[in-house]
Amino acid sequence: MAKAVKKKVTNNSFTKFILWFWILFISGFALVALIFLSASWGLFGELPPYEYLENPQTNLASQIISSDGTLLGKFYLDDNRTDVKFEDLPDNLVNALIATEDARFRDHSGIDARGTVRAFAYLGSKGGASTISQQLARQLFVGVRSRSKFDAIKQKIKEWVLAIRLERSYTKEEIISMYFNIYDFGNNADGIRSAARIYFGKEPKDLKTEESAMLVGMFKNSSLFNPLRREEMVKNRRDVVLAQMAKYDYITPVEKDSLQALKMDINFNPENHREGLATYFRMYLQRFMKEWIEKNPKPAIDGGRDRYNLYLDGLKIYTTIDSKMQANAEEAVEEHMTKLQAEFFNQNTPARNKTTPFSDITPEETTMIMERAMKTSERWRIMKEAGKSEKEIRESFNKKTEMTVFDWNSDTKEKDTVLTPMDSIRYYKTFLRTAMMSMEPQTGHVKAWVGGINYKHFQYDNVIQGARQAGSTFKPFVYAAAIDQLRLSPCETRPDTQYCIEAGKHGNIEPWCPRNSDLKYSGKSFTLKTALANSVNTVTAQLIDEVGPKSVVSMVRNLGLTGDILEVPAIALGTLDANVYEMVGAYGAFANQGVYVKPVMVTRIENKDGTVLYEYVPETKDVLSKDVSYAILDLMKGVTQGGSGTRLRTTGVNKWRGEYDEIITGYPYKLTNPIAGKTGTTQNNSDGWFMGMVPNLVTGVWVGGEERSVHFKSITYGQGASMALPIWGLYMTKNYADEELGVSKGDFEKPENMSIEIDCEKFSATNKEEDDIEDDLEDLDF
Repeated sequence: MAKAVKKKVTNNSFTKFILWFWILFISGFALVALIFLSASWGLFGELPPYEYLENPQTNLASQIISSDGTLLGKFYLDDNRTDVKFEDLPDNLVNALIATEDARFRDHSGIDARGTVRAFAYLGSKGGASTISQQLARQLFVGVRSRSKFDAIKQKIKEWVLAIRLERSYTKEEIISMYFNIYDFGNNADGIRSAARIYFGKEPKDLKTEESAMLVGMFKNSSLFNPLRREEMVKNRRDVVLAQMAKYDYITPVEKDSLQALKMDINFNPENHREGLATYFRMYLQRFMKEWIEKNPKPAIDGGRDRYNLYLDGLKIYTTIDSKMQANAEEAVEEHMTKLQAEFFNQNTPARNKTTPFSDITPEETTMIMERAMKTSERWRIMKEAGKSEKEIRESFNKKTEMTVFDWNSDTKEKDTVLTPMDSIRYYKTFLRTAMMSMEPQTGHVKAWVGGINYKHFQYDNVIQGARQAGSTFKPFVYAAAIDQLRLSPCETRPDTQYCIEAGKHGNIEPWCPRNSDLKYSGKSFTLKTALANSVNTVTAQLIDEVGPKSVVSMVRNLGLTGDILEVPAIALGTLDANVYEMVGAYGAFANQGVYVKPVMVTRIENKDGTVLYEYVPETKDVLSKDVSYAILDLMKGVTQGGSGTRLRTTGVNKWRGEYDEIITGYPYKLTNPIAGKTGTTQNNSDGWFMGMVPNLVTGVWVGGEERSVHFKSITYGQGASMALPIWGLYMTKNYADEELGVSKGDFEKPENMSIEIDCEKFSATNKEEDDIEDDLEDLDF
């Protein structure tokens, strides 16, 4: 009897245990369900709407893409982020992430039950329970974990709810790519693409296993695990990731050991608006895009914005710039300008030039230059806006202060020094500036753009913002007008004697009697080809007198020159101001059989989804006939065959070596292919130009000081052949070294049935025959 009672008590206890188990289980399940429902109803804080979950809005930098598919740079404010698709992520990167952050990522639906139970059981001492989906939810919608335990619990619950929603809205691959794209890796490396480029100088798809491991290791805390500041700590973290990859059989133990033995190999490439490739072009593009955005509104979406945002909307801007040609151009500028500047410093020491860096001006003019520079400086503007008096501002310009200034001789192109702001203004005035643009004449596509010597320190873009006297580079336009209107041959002759255009003719107020640069007149008769090759001013004066300045101005207007151009004979010698951008466009018509094509820099703009927002339509104009254009090319080929550009041709002993060694950078260039070109030098050697053409590439180079009073004293150094031509020679030599660029080595296309005789032997024979016939007719007695 006693045994039966005991058995009954035991059965009742077991039944109660089962009952309480189910009560607790169902209650727990209901509690969890209630928590999730409460979270979804917003009781723990507002959740993003489903529309936002399906299309989470992150700030995306706009991309600048070269014609050869290279990323030139980005426009961004705080987030330097560019999305990468899953298929462009290497397997080693994805494997490193899963092995380290969420080993069961492919098996759960947003919450890792085993990890969660473990985290509760051990109170987080054996690792947290956050899945990749939860971490993504936190970064997209929840934010930094609160220090308040109560708030932290609410955030965790929101993460669970959002992680499940994300798993329902996206594939596992999409979640992985979003996770990589959203993370801030520090040092302006927002997202995996920026991180790969900034830390290793490559695209994500090219990352090695150890590089991927380092980046994944930074997910723990990118501020703490900063490879630029704590390299050893980051290496140790990288090795932990590699160990995790071996643990889950993504790599073998042998591979793990060999990879862990490798040193860190950081190739730091900072990405900002003032450094990198094509900085001047990128800043031009910024202005271009702002104007385009003003004229092209979009529907009021994306937070109510009715305009595209260059810094947030992830636009893709496809440009005509060729990244290799751009690099060649920048290298050529640096190589030559470093040497040219060293010689300028040498010639303008205080002992040699008491008004350095200015020449041929009075002390009063020097004061005016410095005063203007002071009042237009950034320091003056900032202090003025801060409410400082003019007296306080002026005093500050004469107090010594620590500063970092530009320096050609430093690897970083900077040096730390102590100067007064006024002395720094004079220091910067000492540097010669440059501009260079290269264009494909048939399409107008600009292939290279260098607006100065260093954008960080000299932000004025001399390609398109500046305009300087064109000098002799304007003469081909005069010759073109003469050949076009008078049907002259390049073999026609004109005497090199003093020539005057009287007062009252062609708008002259006084007689105009130009002199040759050497102040001499040979008295010989020159062919037009020889006269242009040697920049004989007297011959150019005769030609503009014959056709009139009005016709020349009309022609150059059709060739894209927009500045103030007076219809007076003096323009024949290049007294007008022009910029490199317009000059290259105008010369392009000669190489394109007389058809002017407006230079173009942007071919297409897309939004982040790939929808085309803009496509370029070429702007062209027929200006000259094919015959006239070819005749001008033939004239300008003479410049490099026997004129001021001959040094491009010579391949033997350099006759300029020795005394002029510092200005013939890159010699010998050994260029034997057909080249049409023109040098230009203005009064007092203030501006040096070279315009050079091959059939599929037209390039213009200008060199000079910011002020016209900053110049070499002798024409030996101050002429275009010394200041500008070497940049062109270096640039083309580099282009030809890369055959993939396809820069032409052939001759310009000659029109069929050429109506203008360019063969001077045939021209002379024909003229002699005509003269003989005229003499015979005069002898006949009718």
